[in-house]
Amino acid sequence: MIKKWIATGILLTGSIAAMAATPPNALVVAQSLDDVTSLDPAQGFELTSVQTFTNIYQRLVQSDPENPTELKPTLATSWVSTPRSLTLTLRDNAQFASGNPIRPEDVLFSLSRVVKLNLAPSFILTQLGWDKDNVDSHLQKVDANKVKITWDVNVGPSFVLSLLSAPASSIVDEKAVEMHVKNGDFGHAWLNNHSAGSGPFQIMKYTPHEALVLTANKTSPAGAPKMQMILMKNVPDAATRQLLIEQGDADIARNLGSDQFESLQGKPGVKALALPYASLYYIMFNTKAKNNPDLGNPKFWEAAHWAFDYKGIAVDLMRGQFQVQQSFLPQGFNGALTDQPYHYDPEKAKQILKNAGIKDPHFKLVVSNQPPYLDVAQALQASFAKAGIRVELIPGISSQVSNDVKEHNYEANVSSWGPDYFDPNTNASSFAYNPENGSKTIAWRANWQIPELSKMTIAARAETDPVKRTKMYQELQRQVRESAPFVIGLQNKKLVAIRDNLKGYVQGITPDMVYYQNVSK
Repeated sequence: MIKKWIATGILLTGSIAAMAATPPNALVVAQSLDDVTSLDPAQGFELTSVQTFTNIYQRLVQSDPENPTELKPTLATSWVSTPRSLTLTLRDNAQFASGNPIRPEDVLFSLSRVVKLNLAPSFILTQLGWDKDNVDSHLQKVDANKVKITWDVNVGPSFVLSLLSAPASSIVDEKAVEMHVKNGDFGHAWLNNHSAGSGPFQIMKYTPHEALVLTANKTSPAGAPKMQMILMKNVPDAATRQLLIEQGDADIARNLGSDQFESLQGKPGVKALALPYASLYYIMFNTKAKNNPDLGNPKFWEAAHWAFDYKGIAVDLMRGQFQVQQSFLPQGFNGALTDQPYHYDPEKAKQILKNAGIKDPHFKLVVSNQPPYLDVAQALQASFAKAGIRVELIPGISSQVSNDVKEHNYEANVSSWGPDYFDPNTNASSFAYNPENGSKTIAWRANWQIPELSKMTIAARAETDPVKRTKMYQELQRQVRESAPFVIGLQNKKLVAIRDNLKGYVQGITPDMVYYQNVSK
Protein backbone atom coordinates (compact mmCIF):
# COMPACT_ATOMS: atom_id res chain seq x y z
CA MET A 1 0.00 0.00 0.00
CA ILE A 2 2.62 2.52 1.03
CA LYS A 3 4.86 1.93 -1.98
CA LYS A 4 1.87 2.34 -4.29
CA TRP A 5 0.94 5.56 -2.49
CA ILE A 6 4.49 6.92 -2.89
CA ALA A 7 4.51 6.11 -6.59
CA THR A 8 1.14 7.69 -7.27
CA GLY A 9 1.24 10.62 -4.89
CA ILE A 10 4.72 11.70 -3.85
CA LEU A 11 7.10 11.09 -6.69
CA LEU A 12 4.93 12.43 -9.46
CA THR A 13 5.89 15.80 -10.84
CA GLY A 14 2.27 16.77 -11.34
CA SER A 15 -0.14 18.42 -8.93
CA ILE A 16 0.25 17.37 -5.35
CA ALA A 17 -3.32 18.41 -4.65
CA ALA A 18 -4.47 15.03 -5.99
CA MET A 19 -2.74 13.08 -3.21
CA ALA A 20 -4.70 10.56 -1.18
CA ALA A 21 -5.05 10.93 2.57
CA THR A 22 -1.79 10.28 4.36
CA PRO A 23 -1.16 6.69 5.51
CA PRO A 24 -0.98 6.03 9.26
CA ASN A 25 2.65 4.87 9.11
CA ALA A 26 4.01 7.65 6.91
CA LEU A 27 4.65 11.29 7.77
CA VAL A 28 4.00 13.69 4.87
CA VAL A 29 5.79 17.04 5.01
CA ALA A 30 4.99 19.86 2.58
CA GLN A 31 7.84 22.32 2.23
CA SER A 32 10.18 23.82 -0.31
CA LEU A 33 13.13 21.56 -1.14
CA ASP A 34 14.61 24.04 -3.60
CA ASP A 35 17.35 25.09 -1.20
CA VAL A 36 19.05 21.68 -1.25
CA THR A 37 22.49 21.75 -2.85
CA SER A 38 23.73 18.48 -1.34
CA LEU A 39 22.72 15.81 1.17
CA ASP A 40 26.35 15.13 2.02
CA PRO A 41 27.06 16.58 5.50
CA ALA A 42 30.46 17.67 4.19
CA GLN A 43 28.68 20.12 1.88
CA GLY A 44 25.01 20.58 2.75
CA PHE A 45 24.58 23.81 4.67
CA GLU A 46 21.04 24.83 3.79
CA LEU A 47 17.94 24.54 5.95
CA THR A 48 16.43 21.40 4.39
CA SER A 49 19.83 19.70 4.34
CA VAL A 50 20.74 20.24 7.99
CA GLN A 51 17.25 19.26 9.13
CA THR A 52 17.61 16.04 7.18
CA PHE A 53 21.07 15.32 8.61
CA THR A 54 19.63 15.28 12.14
CA ASN A 55 17.33 12.43 11.12
CA ILE A 56 19.66 10.31 8.98
CA TYR A 57 22.99 10.79 10.77
CA GLN A 58 24.27 10.97 14.32
CA ARG A 59 27.21 12.86 15.81
CA LEU A 60 29.50 12.05 18.68
CA VAL A 61 27.62 14.57 20.82
CA GLN A 62 24.49 16.60 20.12
CA SER A 63 22.67 19.49 21.77
CA ASP A 64 19.61 18.83 23.89
CA PRO A 65 16.72 20.52 22.01
CA GLU A 66 15.17 21.53 25.34
CA ASN A 67 18.44 23.04 26.55
CA PRO A 68 20.79 23.64 23.60
CA THR A 69 23.74 24.68 25.78
CA GLU A 70 23.83 21.12 27.16
CA LEU A 71 25.66 18.59 24.99
CA LYS A 72 24.38 15.05 25.29
CA PRO A 73 26.42 11.90 24.52
CA THR A 74 25.25 10.36 21.27
CA LEU A 75 27.67 8.04 19.46
CA ALA A 76 30.22 8.85 22.17
CA THR A 77 29.24 7.72 25.65
CA SER A 78 31.99 9.54 27.55
CA TRP A 79 35.19 11.49 27.05
CA VAL A 80 38.37 12.51 28.83
CA SER A 81 40.02 15.83 28.04
CA THR A 82 43.34 17.61 28.31
CA PRO A 83 43.94 21.23 27.24
CA ARG A 84 44.68 20.05 23.69
CA SER A 85 42.92 16.72 23.29
CA LEU A 86 39.73 14.71 23.68
CA THR A 87 39.63 10.95 24.00
CA LEU A 88 36.12 9.69 23.33
CA THR A 89 34.65 6.27 24.03
CA LEU A 90 32.18 5.07 21.41
CA ARG A 91 28.84 3.43 22.11
CA ASP A 92 29.02 -0.36 22.31
CA ASN A 93 27.40 -2.46 19.57
CA ALA A 94 26.23 0.55 17.59
CA GLN A 95 25.76 0.10 13.87
CA PHE A 96 24.93 2.00 10.72
CA ALA A 97 21.80 1.45 8.65
CA SER A 98 23.89 -0.83 6.43
CA GLY A 99 24.53 -3.15 9.36
CA ASN A 100 28.20 -2.18 9.51
CA PRO A 101 29.48 -1.55 13.04
CA ILE A 102 30.39 2.02 14.00
CA ARG A 103 34.16 2.00 14.46
CA PRO A 104 36.84 4.52 15.35
CA GLU A 105 37.83 4.40 11.67
CA ASP A 106 34.42 5.80 10.71
CA VAL A 107 34.90 8.75 13.04
CA LEU A 108 38.36 9.50 11.62
CA PHE A 109 37.11 9.18 8.05
CA SER A 110 34.07 11.37 8.64
CA LEU A 111 35.91 14.28 10.21
CA SER A 112 38.89 14.19 7.87
CA ARG A 113 36.79 14.10 4.68
CA VAL A 114 35.04 17.34 5.69
CA VAL A 115 38.42 19.08 5.91
CA LYS A 116 39.86 17.48 2.77
CA LEU A 117 36.83 18.22 0.60
CA ASN A 118 37.02 21.86 1.82
CA LEU A 119 33.39 22.64 1.00
CA ALA A 120 31.15 25.23 2.69
CA PRO A 121 30.92 23.70 6.21
CA SER A 122 34.64 22.87 6.39
CA PHE A 123 35.43 26.11 8.24
CA ILE A 124 33.72 24.63 11.31
CA LEU A 125 36.53 22.09 11.71
CA THR A 126 39.39 24.06 10.20
CA GLN A 127 39.00 26.41 13.17
CA LEU A 128 41.04 23.76 14.98
CA GLY A 129 44.01 24.45 12.74
CA TRP A 130 43.28 21.37 10.67
CA ASP A 131 43.91 21.30 6.93
CA LYS A 132 44.10 18.62 4.27
CA ASP A 133 47.76 18.00 5.02
CA ASN A 134 47.67 17.72 8.81
CA VAL A 135 44.14 16.59 9.70
CA ASP A 136 45.02 12.88 9.76
CA SER A 137 47.76 13.52 12.31
CA HIS A 138 45.15 14.99 14.67
CA LEU A 139 42.81 11.99 14.49
CA GLN A 140 43.86 8.73 16.10
CA LYS A 141 42.32 5.35 16.81
CA VAL A 142 43.23 4.46 20.41
CA ASP A 143 41.64 1.02 20.52
CA ALA A 144 38.56 -0.81 19.28
CA ASN A 145 36.13 1.73 20.78
CA LYS A 146 38.14 4.87 21.46
CA VAL A 147 39.29 7.81 19.33
CA LYS A 148 41.63 10.65 20.22
CA ILE A 149 41.19 14.11 18.72
CA THR A 150 43.93 16.72 19.09
CA TRP A 151 44.48 20.31 18.03
CA ASP A 152 47.25 22.89 18.15
CA VAL A 153 45.21 26.10 18.24
CA ASN A 154 44.42 27.86 21.49
CA VAL A 155 40.92 26.58 22.26
CA GLY A 156 39.55 24.43 25.06
CA PRO A 157 37.85 21.01 24.96
CA SER A 158 34.36 22.43 25.58
CA PHE A 159 34.61 24.49 22.40
CA VAL A 160 35.79 21.45 20.43
CA LEU A 161 32.83 19.45 21.70
CA SER A 162 30.56 22.21 20.37
CA LEU A 163 32.16 21.81 16.94
CA LEU A 164 31.64 18.06 17.11
CA SER A 165 27.92 18.68 17.64
CA ALA A 166 27.58 20.50 14.29
CA PRO A 167 25.83 18.79 11.34
CA ALA A 168 29.14 18.80 9.43
CA SER A 169 30.52 16.47 12.12
CA SER A 170 27.96 13.76 11.32
CA ILE A 171 29.50 10.29 11.33
CA VAL A 172 29.27 8.42 8.02
CA ASP A 173 29.77 4.75 7.23
CA GLU A 174 33.27 4.53 5.71
CA LYS A 175 32.78 1.00 4.34
CA ALA A 176 29.54 1.94 2.57
CA VAL A 177 30.93 5.19 1.21
CA GLU A 178 34.18 3.63 -0.05
CA MET A 179 32.17 1.49 -2.47
CA HIS A 180 31.09 4.69 -4.25
CA VAL A 181 34.29 6.74 -4.32
CA LYS A 182 35.06 8.25 -7.74
CA ASN A 183 38.24 10.07 -8.63
CA GLY A 184 39.22 10.53 -5.01
CA ASP A 185 36.00 12.38 -4.06
CA PHE A 186 35.53 10.53 -0.72
CA GLY A 187 32.13 9.37 -1.98
CA HIS A 188 30.88 12.94 -2.25
CA ALA A 189 28.99 12.55 -5.53
CA TRP A 190 27.15 9.50 -4.18
CA LEU A 191 26.35 11.10 -0.81
CA ASN A 192 24.79 14.08 -2.59
CA ASN A 193 21.64 11.99 -2.89
CA HIS A 194 22.22 8.89 -0.73
CA SER A 195 22.83 8.36 2.97
CA ALA A 196 25.28 6.28 4.98
CA GLY A 197 24.39 7.07 8.56
CA SER A 198 23.10 5.64 11.82
CA GLY A 199 20.15 7.97 12.41
CA PRO A 200 16.56 6.80 12.80
CA PHE A 201 15.94 7.20 9.07
CA GLN A 202 17.83 6.70 5.81
CA ILE A 203 17.32 8.06 2.32
CA MET A 204 15.12 5.85 0.18
CA LYS A 205 14.86 8.17 -2.82
CA TYR A 206 15.75 11.76 -3.58
CA THR A 207 14.57 13.54 -6.73
CA PRO A 208 15.89 17.14 -6.77
CA HIS A 209 13.15 19.79 -6.68
CA GLU A 210 10.50 17.06 -6.38
CA ALA A 211 10.68 14.81 -3.34
CA LEU A 212 12.84 13.35 -0.60
CA VAL A 213 11.72 10.02 0.85
CA LEU A 214 13.21 8.65 4.07
CA THR A 215 12.61 5.14 5.36
CA ALA A 216 12.95 3.86 8.91
CA ASN A 217 16.29 2.58 10.20
CA LYS A 218 14.97 0.26 12.90
CA THR A 219 18.45 -0.66 14.15
CA SER A 220 19.51 2.92 14.81
CA PRO A 221 21.41 3.49 18.08
CA ALA A 222 18.93 6.32 18.60
CA GLY A 223 16.12 3.77 18.69
CA ALA A 224 13.62 2.69 16.06
CA PRO A 225 11.39 5.53 14.81
CA LYS A 226 7.64 5.27 15.17
CA MET A 227 6.99 6.12 11.52
CA GLN A 228 7.93 3.82 8.67
CA MET A 229 8.55 6.68 6.27
CA ILE A 230 9.02 10.41 6.00
CA LEU A 231 7.78 11.80 2.71
CA MET A 232 8.95 15.35 1.98
CA LYS A 233 7.34 16.83 -1.10
CA ASN A 234 8.64 19.97 -2.77
CA VAL A 235 5.77 22.46 -2.67
CA PRO A 236 7.30 25.84 -3.60
CA ASP A 237 4.12 27.84 -3.07
CA ALA A 238 3.28 28.63 0.57
CA ALA A 239 -0.43 28.99 -0.17
CA THR A 240 -0.47 25.47 -1.60
CA ARG A 241 1.27 24.19 1.53
CA GLN A 242 -1.48 25.81 3.59
CA LEU A 243 -4.17 24.13 1.48
CA LEU A 244 -2.54 20.72 1.85
CA ILE A 245 -2.36 20.92 5.66
CA GLU A 246 -5.98 22.14 5.84
CA GLN A 247 -7.21 19.27 3.65
CA GLY A 248 -5.24 16.65 5.56
CA ASP A 249 -3.10 15.83 2.52
CA ALA A 250 0.00 16.76 4.54
CA ASP A 251 0.82 16.16 8.18
CA ILE A 252 3.28 19.07 8.50
CA ALA A 253 3.55 22.28 6.47
CA ARG A 254 6.84 24.12 6.87
CA ASN A 255 8.16 27.52 5.73
CA LEU A 256 4.81 29.27 6.06
CA GLY A 257 4.43 32.99 5.53
CA SER A 258 2.63 35.34 7.89
CA ASP A 259 -0.56 35.32 5.79
CA GLN A 260 -0.77 31.53 5.82
CA PHE A 261 0.02 31.37 9.53
CA GLU A 262 -2.71 33.84 10.43
CA SER A 263 -5.34 32.21 8.23
CA LEU A 264 -4.66 28.81 9.84
CA GLN A 265 -5.44 30.08 13.33
CA GLY A 266 -8.47 28.22 14.67
CA LYS A 267 -8.84 25.97 11.64
CA PRO A 268 -10.21 22.53 12.63
CA GLY A 269 -7.69 19.71 12.61
CA VAL A 270 -4.66 22.02 12.45
CA LYS A 271 -2.23 23.49 14.97
CA ALA A 272 -0.28 26.57 13.84
CA LEU A 273 3.01 26.92 15.72
CA ALA A 274 5.32 29.94 15.99
CA LEU A 275 8.49 28.30 17.32
CA PRO A 276 11.46 30.16 18.88
CA TYR A 277 14.33 30.29 16.45
CA ALA A 278 17.87 31.67 16.44
CA SER A 279 17.81 32.74 12.80
CA LEU A 280 18.92 36.22 11.74
CA TYR A 281 17.85 38.00 8.55
CA TYR A 282 20.24 40.41 6.89
CA ILE A 283 21.02 42.22 3.66
CA MET A 284 24.58 41.75 2.38
CA PHE A 285 26.54 43.66 -0.25
CA ASN A 286 29.26 42.30 -2.49
CA THR A 287 32.07 44.80 -1.86
CA LYS A 288 33.71 43.85 -5.16
CA ALA A 289 30.65 43.73 -7.38
CA LYS A 290 31.93 44.02 -10.96
CA ASN A 291 29.55 46.67 -12.22
CA ASN A 292 28.72 48.53 -9.03
CA PRO A 293 31.78 49.95 -7.22
CA ASP A 294 29.58 51.99 -4.84
CA LEU A 295 28.80 48.76 -2.98
CA GLY A 296 32.40 48.70 -1.74
CA ASN A 297 32.04 52.14 -0.13
CA PRO A 298 31.55 51.96 3.69
CA LYS A 299 29.34 55.04 3.46
CA PHE A 300 26.92 53.03 1.31
CA TRP A 301 26.76 50.40 4.06
CA GLU A 302 26.21 53.09 6.68
CA ALA A 303 23.34 54.56 4.70
CA ALA A 304 21.80 51.09 4.34
CA HIS A 305 21.49 50.85 8.13
CA TRP A 306 19.16 53.86 8.08
CA ALA A 307 17.28 52.71 4.95
CA PHE A 308 16.23 49.40 6.57
CA ASP A 309 12.68 49.65 7.93
CA TYR A 310 13.24 47.38 10.93
CA LYS A 311 9.97 47.82 12.82
CA GLY A 312 7.90 48.21 9.67
CA ILE A 313 8.98 44.75 8.57
CA ALA A 314 8.99 43.05 11.98
CA VAL A 315 5.74 44.49 13.33
CA ASP A 316 3.62 45.62 10.38
CA LEU A 317 4.61 43.26 7.57
CA MET A 318 5.35 40.16 9.65
CA ARG A 319 2.77 40.99 12.32
CA GLY A 320 5.12 40.58 15.22
CA GLN A 321 6.38 37.15 14.18
CA PHE A 322 9.82 38.74 13.80
CA GLN A 323 11.68 40.89 16.27
CA VAL A 324 14.28 43.55 15.62
CA GLN A 325 17.84 42.32 16.22
CA GLN A 326 20.79 44.28 14.86
CA SER A 327 23.74 42.21 16.11
CA PHE A 328 25.20 38.96 14.79
CA LEU A 329 24.34 36.96 17.92
CA PRO A 330 20.65 36.08 18.16
CA GLN A 331 18.81 36.89 21.34
CA GLY A 332 19.01 33.82 23.56
CA PHE A 333 22.75 33.35 22.99
CA ASN A 334 25.24 34.24 25.68
CA GLY A 335 26.61 37.74 25.09
CA ALA A 336 24.03 38.81 22.50
CA LEU A 337 23.60 42.59 22.37
CA THR A 338 19.96 43.57 22.66
CA ASP A 339 20.25 47.34 22.14
CA GLN A 340 19.05 48.53 18.73
CA PRO A 341 20.97 51.73 17.79
CA TYR A 342 19.52 52.08 14.27
CA HIS A 343 16.03 53.01 13.16
CA TYR A 344 14.40 53.78 9.84
CA ASP A 345 15.47 57.26 8.74
CA PRO A 346 15.49 57.55 4.92
CA GLU A 347 16.41 61.24 5.01
CA LYS A 348 19.50 60.49 7.06
CA ALA A 349 20.42 57.76 4.59
CA LYS A 350 20.05 60.23 1.71
CA GLN A 351 22.32 62.73 3.44
CA ILE A 352 25.02 60.13 4.10
CA LEU A 353 25.01 59.17 0.41
CA LYS A 354 25.06 62.81 -0.70
CA ASN A 355 27.99 63.65 1.58
CA ALA A 356 29.84 60.63 0.21
CA GLY A 357 29.34 61.78 -3.39
CA ILE A 358 27.28 58.72 -4.32
CA LYS A 359 24.96 60.17 -6.96
CA ASP A 360 23.04 57.17 -8.28
CA PRO A 361 22.76 54.60 -5.49
CA HIS A 362 21.32 51.33 -6.76
CA PHE A 363 21.83 47.58 -6.67
CA LYS A 364 20.41 44.28 -7.84
CA LEU A 365 19.07 42.20 -4.96
CA VAL A 366 19.06 38.41 -5.41
CA VAL A 367 16.62 36.64 -3.13
CA SER A 368 14.96 33.27 -2.65
CA ASN A 369 11.43 33.17 -4.01
CA GLN A 370 10.28 31.55 -0.75
CA PRO A 371 8.56 33.30 2.15
CA PRO A 372 9.54 35.23 4.09
CA TYR A 373 12.64 36.14 2.03
CA LEU A 374 10.75 37.63 -0.90
CA ASP A 375 8.38 39.47 1.45
CA VAL A 376 11.33 41.01 3.28
CA ALA A 377 13.07 41.89 0.00
CA GLN A 378 9.99 43.64 -1.36
CA ALA A 379 9.66 45.66 1.85
CA LEU A 380 13.34 46.62 1.64
CA GLN A 381 12.88 47.66 -1.98
CA ALA A 382 10.20 50.08 -0.84
CA SER A 383 12.06 51.39 2.21
CA PHE A 384 15.31 51.88 0.29
CA ALA A 385 13.42 53.70 -2.47
CA LYS A 386 12.38 56.38 0.04
CA ALA A 387 16.09 56.84 0.77
CA GLY A 388 16.73 57.39 -2.95
CA ILE A 389 18.25 53.93 -3.49
CA ARG A 390 16.95 51.95 -6.46
CA VAL A 391 16.65 48.22 -5.81
CA GLU A 392 16.02 45.70 -8.58
CA LEU A 393 14.73 42.41 -7.19
CA ILE A 394 15.98 39.18 -8.77
CA PRO A 395 14.03 36.27 -7.24
CA GLY A 396 15.20 32.71 -7.80
CA ILE A 397 15.07 29.23 -6.38
CA SER A 398 16.98 29.01 -3.12
CA SER A 399 19.75 26.70 -4.29
CA GLN A 400 20.60 28.90 -7.28
CA VAL A 401 20.63 32.06 -5.19
CA SER A 402 22.90 30.34 -2.67
CA ASN A 403 25.28 29.21 -5.41
CA ASP A 404 25.43 32.67 -6.97
CA VAL A 405 26.32 34.22 -3.62
CA LYS A 406 29.02 31.63 -2.93
CA GLU A 407 30.48 32.29 -6.37
CA HIS A 408 30.46 36.06 -5.73
CA ASN A 409 28.10 36.40 -8.70
CA TYR A 410 25.76 38.95 -7.13
CA GLU A 411 25.52 42.60 -6.02
CA ALA A 412 23.35 42.23 -2.92
CA ASN A 413 21.46 39.43 -1.21
CA VAL A 414 18.78 39.04 1.44
CA SER A 415 19.25 35.86 3.41
CA SER A 416 19.17 34.33 6.87
CA TRP A 417 21.78 32.71 9.05
CA GLY A 418 21.32 30.21 11.84
CA PRO A 419 23.93 28.87 14.27
CA ASP A 420 25.79 25.66 13.52
CA TYR A 421 26.40 24.86 17.19
CA PHE A 422 25.52 26.51 20.46
CA ASP A 423 28.45 28.81 21.12
CA PRO A 424 28.92 32.53 20.30
CA ASN A 425 31.79 31.64 18.00
CA THR A 426 29.36 29.96 15.59
CA ASN A 427 28.17 33.35 14.30
CA ALA A 428 31.30 35.36 15.06
CA SER A 429 33.31 32.95 12.91
CA SER A 430 31.13 33.79 9.94
CA PHE A 431 30.19 37.46 10.31
CA ALA A 432 33.52 38.64 11.80
CA TYR A 433 36.03 36.24 10.28
CA ASN A 434 37.56 36.05 6.83
CA PRO A 435 40.81 34.07 7.01
CA GLU A 436 43.27 33.65 4.19
CA ASN A 437 42.59 29.92 3.96
CA GLY A 438 39.50 30.49 1.82
CA SER A 439 36.86 29.49 4.38
CA LYS A 440 33.47 30.32 2.92
CA THR A 441 32.21 32.57 5.72
CA ILE A 442 29.63 35.34 5.31
CA ALA A 443 32.44 37.91 5.47
CA TRP A 444 34.14 35.99 2.64
CA ARG A 445 30.92 35.95 0.62
CA ALA A 446 30.79 39.73 0.99
CA ASN A 447 34.44 40.03 -0.14
CA TRP A 448 35.09 41.86 3.12
CA GLN A 449 38.77 41.86 4.11
CA ILE A 450 39.04 42.09 7.91
CA PRO A 451 42.41 40.87 9.23
CA GLU A 452 42.07 42.69 12.58
CA LEU A 453 38.52 41.51 13.23
CA SER A 454 39.58 38.00 12.29
CA LYS A 455 42.32 38.18 14.93
CA MET A 456 39.80 39.41 17.50
CA THR A 457 37.48 36.52 16.62
CA ILE A 458 40.28 34.01 17.13
CA ALA A 459 41.16 35.63 20.47
CA ALA A 460 37.54 35.48 21.68
CA ARG A 461 37.33 31.84 20.67
CA ALA A 462 40.44 31.03 22.70
CA GLU A 463 39.41 32.90 25.87
CA THR A 464 38.50 30.52 28.69
CA ASP A 465 37.36 33.12 31.26
CA PRO A 466 33.58 33.31 30.62
CA VAL A 467 33.21 36.95 31.70
CA LYS A 468 36.10 38.14 29.53
CA ARG A 469 34.88 36.03 26.64
CA THR A 470 31.39 37.55 26.78
CA LYS A 471 32.84 41.07 26.72
CA MET A 472 34.99 40.20 23.71
CA TYR A 473 32.00 38.97 21.74
CA GLN A 474 30.05 42.07 22.65
CA GLU A 475 32.85 44.27 21.31
CA LEU A 476 32.99 42.20 18.13
CA GLN A 477 29.26 42.69 17.65
CA ARG A 478 29.60 46.46 18.02
CA GLN A 479 32.42 46.69 15.50
CA VAL A 480 30.64 44.52 12.94
CA ARG A 481 27.41 46.43 13.43
CA GLU A 482 29.14 49.74 12.77
CA SER A 483 31.44 48.81 9.88
CA ALA A 484 30.25 45.75 7.94
CA PRO A 485 28.88 45.44 4.37
CA PHE A 486 25.77 43.78 5.76
CA VAL A 487 22.86 45.03 7.81
CA ILE A 488 21.49 42.55 10.32
CA GLY A 489 17.93 43.54 11.11
CA LEU A 490 15.61 40.75 12.15
CA GLN A 491 15.31 37.57 14.19
CA ASN A 492 12.41 35.32 13.35
CA LYS A 493 10.28 32.50 14.58
CA LYS A 494 9.65 29.40 12.50
CA LEU A 495 6.05 29.17 11.35
CA VAL A 496 4.96 25.54 11.12
CA ALA A 497 1.54 23.91 10.94
CA ILE A 498 0.84 20.33 12.00
CA ARG A 499 -2.27 18.16 11.99
CA ASP A 500 -3.72 17.92 15.46
CA ASN A 501 -3.49 14.12 15.52
CA LEU A 502 0.30 14.34 15.35
CA LYS A 503 2.27 13.57 18.50
CA GLY A 504 5.95 13.69 19.37
CA TYR A 505 7.12 16.37 16.92
CA VAL A 506 10.10 18.28 18.33
CA GLN A 507 11.77 21.38 16.90
CA GLY A 508 14.50 23.32 18.70
CA ILE A 509 16.03 26.77 18.42
CA THR A 510 18.80 25.99 15.92
CA PRO A 511 18.23 25.19 12.21
CA ASP A 512 19.17 21.51 12.43
CA MET A 513 16.96 20.75 15.45
CA VAL A 514 14.06 19.06 13.66
CA TYR A 515 13.32 15.62 15.11
CA TYR A 516 11.02 13.12 13.43
CA GLN A 517 12.04 10.03 15.40
CA ASN A 518 9.21 10.07 17.96
CA VAL A 519 6.44 11.37 15.72
CA SER A 520 3.28 9.28 15.69
CA LYS A 521 -0.36 9.72 14.68
